[in-house]
Amino acid sequence: MADWTAWQKSWDRQQEWYLPDREERFRVMLDGVEAVVGRAPRVLDLACGTGTITSRVLARFPDARTTGVDLDPALLTIARGSLGDEQRATFVSADLRSAEWTASLPHEQYDAVLTSTALHWLQSGPLRDLYRAIASVLRPGGVFVNADHMPDDTTPQLNDAFEALVRDRQEKAQADGAEDWSQWWQRAAEAPELAEAAAERFAIFGTPMDGDHSDGEAHSAEWHALALRDAGFAEARAIWASPTDGMVLGLR
Repeated sequence: MADWTAWQKSWDRQQEWYLPDREERFRVMLDGVEAVVGRAPRVLDLACGTGTITSRVLARFPDARTTGVDLDPALLTIARGSLGDEQRATFVSADLRSAEWTASLPHEQYDAVLTSTALHWLQSGPLRDLYRAIASVLRPGGVFVNADHMPDDTTPQLNDAFEALVRDRQEKAQADGAEDWSQWWQRAAEAPELAEAAAERFAIFGTPMDGDHSDGEAHSAEWHALALRDAGFAEARAIWASPTDGMVLGLR
């Protein structure tokens, strides 16, 4: 029998190789949810992957209900496997690049829409379209939080310094056995319980070795805040930042 919890944990470790402050961003994200919509939210976990945000929402808010949406069959397999007995959580497969993806959702409106390290895979036009779709499924007064790569191109020397620090830490961690993106996916592709779903995933996105769907754009926090206001949000601003990443909260 597959140990889906172990797969979930290994995904988290692989992501932490890139984002050592990952848990901090989740804490701030859920602070934003609690501050704006309270402790019993109906949450849409956008590009949910293995259910990382979903699991943290349910652990912090016992009365929450969640819907996770993703297109990746391998990551959804892990999410459904690790949270399959959780009656508060639902997962659906949908392509966020499609104009009809909201039709797959079990609810017309949500209190909160949350996403992390995913939307930089979209180019500017499709991302603006997605922001308008998100606004359409958020209730008035609802909250959207996007934590992602949000570079500041006005500080090239500082950016280079931090990138060098990150590379040094990653090299040391990999020497101690940490997996990167390609290594994790290679292991998933070779695992009997994930091989079929991984093959489906590679057919949709390409393989990590091919630079799978890496044609998106990363924007500054200011760009995201303006795009959200253009999409119909009443307010939007950055609420957290690291040297390379940021988090923007939009109030519907």
